[in-house]
Parts: sequence; structure tokens; C-alpha cells
Amino acid sequence: PCGAPGRFIPTFARVTVTRISKWLRTLGPGLVTGAADDDPAGIATYSVVGAQFGNAFLWSAFLTWPLMACAQMTCARIGLVSGAGLGSAIRKKFPRWIGGVLALALLVANAINIAADLAGMGEAMSMLHLGPTLAYVAIFGVALAVLGVRLPYATIANVLKWLALALLAYVISGFLAKPDWSGVAHDVLLPTMPHGKDQWQALVAILGTTISPYLFYWQAGQEIEEQKDEGKTSERSRANASRKEIRDRRIDVATGTIASNVVMFFIILTAAATLHAHGTHHIETTRQAAEALRPVAGDAAFVLFTVGLVGTGLLAIPTLAGSAAYAFAETFDWRYGLNERFRRAVPFYGVYVAAILGGIVLNLLGISAVRALVWSAIINGLLAPVVLFVLLAVMVDAKLMKGQASPRIAVAIIALTALLMTGAGVAMFL
Repeated sequence: PCGAPGRFIPTFARVTVTRISKWLRTLGPGLVTGAADDDPAGIATYSVVGAQFGNAFLWSAFLTWPLMACAQMTCARIGLVSGAGLGSAIRKKFPRWIGGVLALALLVANAINIAADLAGMGEAMSMLHLGPTLAYVAIFGVALAVLGVRLPYATIANVLKWLALALLAYVISGFLAKPDWSGVAHDVLLPTMPHGKDQWQALVAILGTTISPYLFYWQAGQEIEEQKDEGKTSERSRANASRKEIRDRRIDVATGTIASNVVMFFIILTAAATLHAHGTHHIETTRQAAEALRPVAGDAAFVLFTVGLVGTGLLAIPTLAGSAAYAFAETFDWRYGLNERFRRAVPFYGVYVAAILGGIVLNLLGISAVRALVWSAIINGLLAPVVLFVLLAVMVDAKLMKGQASPRIAVAIIALTALLMTGAGVAMFL
């Protein structure tokens, strides 16, 4: 009996390590997609909202998590059970021109988003006194375009998973800002509804940057990439998913979306505790957002904020460019995939590179980083409901879903999300 506790502790430790190891092995497309949601566009949007309205929108992190998780899992299921991406499913369900219009709108929104992300990354490097902003816009843009074409999918996927750790910078910054936790609890537990055009616009921006159309295409596209990497090269060989595959992806998506929304919460909290609390309610650049942290939260918070901008940008830009490329390739039935050689998938890689080059050009034209970031979120907020209604039609189609349609609760949540985002967009204009 005396030795029992001694035997229990190693056993418990082994079981815990085994469970953690098993959990880590399930992480993949869901983690990357969730982490990519907190790109410099998202960071700037949440910073603007926190600076302007304080803690008023902290509650939105708890609203967006189930909506985001359900949308991503639905797209993952489409990829897993149909053996094809979201663009392909839309092409089979609707006239090709509808998929083409959605793909074009996605490319435009993503190019603006990439421009804003590159601007945020360039400003971050400039704030660290490492060189001029525009030089890094070009360096990061060209490097990511070349690496996306040259590197195999497995390498890209592994790098993106490690880059997700950059999100921890914003959680740490939130604690360094030393917020009034009692006030935070009050604003979370007793939220207020948005009122006035500015607050409704802020809600649309939050929804748009959190539940973004590019994440839908990327999540489904990554399921195809993963299966191709396993040797399943034809759509027929990829069709139909096992219960284990669905269960593992649920864990993966849940992890990625929880991480994304926790980070969103802490970015709003950090901006509210520093910028808003000290009278800075309007910011125009990511430089203002970062530098305002220094006198309040110290150099550590400033460095974490700026380094996080670079890390999240490196994660998000391939996702943005890749999702646009997936949308076009699947809609027009091109050969595609990050494992394909450039010569065999020229149109696919052409869209990938064009999205990034478009972002570089917009920066050379002198866009305002934060305005572009926020407007890209608003464009996504208006485009997302359209894609969600299309997604709704696909997910209930028994033929397309190979008899493995989404659960009714998922259908209800997707419908609710589409209606909520439509209502928020209408309220913003009215």
C-alpha cells in the first residue's frame, strides 16, 4: 500500500504524455487554418476595436468560436467525404459562373488582405529598426511567392504549424498590459448590444476577419492536399471518410479555432487596457498600436506585438494566396496542389503568385495599413454570408456528400451564422 502512490504517479504521467502525443498528432489543417485567422489584418482590426470601444466587444470572442468552428468543420467534412475541395463542390451544385464570381471576389478581397498583411509586417520590421517598411514588403512578398511555388506541401504544412506558436505573443502581451480583471469579467458576463453605425461596422469587421471566406476554401483544400500526400491521387480514392478521420479533424479544428478566438480576446483586451484606457481611441497604423503599448506595458509587450505581426503574416499570406488559387482551380477544373510541379499547374500557381504580387503593388501605391486591414475585414464580412448560403446548399446535398451529410445541428449553426452576418451587414449600412 505504501508503494501505491509511487507507482500511480509514473503511470499517470505516462498516460498523460500518451494522450498529449496523440492529440498533437491530430493537429494539422484545422490548427493552421485557425491560426491563420489571426493574421495582421485580424490583429489590426481587433486593436482598432479595442482602442475605440474598450472592452465592449470582448464578448464577441465567445460568440464567434462556435460559428467559426462549425464553418471550418463543415468545409473539412466536404473535403474528407467528397474527395474534392469547396470550389469543386460548388461547381457541381451550381452553374460554373457562380463559382467564378465567388472566386474572383475572393481573389480581390485576399489581395487587399495580403497588401495589408505585408504592410503590417513591413512596419513591424521598421519598428524594430531593421530597415524601411517598403523594402520588407517586397522581400516578404517575393520570398513567400517563390517558396510557395518551390517547396513541397509537407514542408509548407510543417512550417505553418510551427508558425502558429507566434500567436502566444498576444496572450502574453495581454497579461503584461495589466488589465482591470474585475471590469473585464463584468463586460464579458454583462455584454451590451452594438448601437450606432460605428459599432455595427466594428461587429461586421470582427465577424468578417474571424469567419472569413478564404478560410473555408483553404480548410477544404488542405484536406485534399493531406490525402494526396498519403498517395490518394484520384477523387474516387479520396471519397468517403472514416469515423476516425472525422473525429480527428474535429479535435484539430476545435484546437485551432479555440486558439484563434483566445488570441482575438487578448488582442482586444490589450488594446482596451492600453490604448483606450489612456485616451487613444483612434489609430491609423499598426505602428501606433504597437508603440502605444511601450509606455504602458513596457518594451517586452512592444517587442512581442511587433514580432507577432511578422510571424502571423508569414502564416497567413500563403493561406490567403493558396485559398484564392484553390478557388479558381477547383471552379475551372485545373490541375492544382502545392505538391504539383510548376509546369504541370501553371494556372494554379499563377493565381497564387498574382495574389501576392497584387498585395505588393497595392503597397507601392501607398495604401494606409490599418484602413486596408479593417476594410479587408469588412469586405470579408459582406462576402462571407454569400459563401455560407452556398455552403449550406452543398452540405445538405446527400449525393455530393456521399451519404455522409453534416449533422442537423451543424446545418442550423451555418444557417444562423449566415443570417447573423447578413443582419450585421444590413445594420451597418442602415
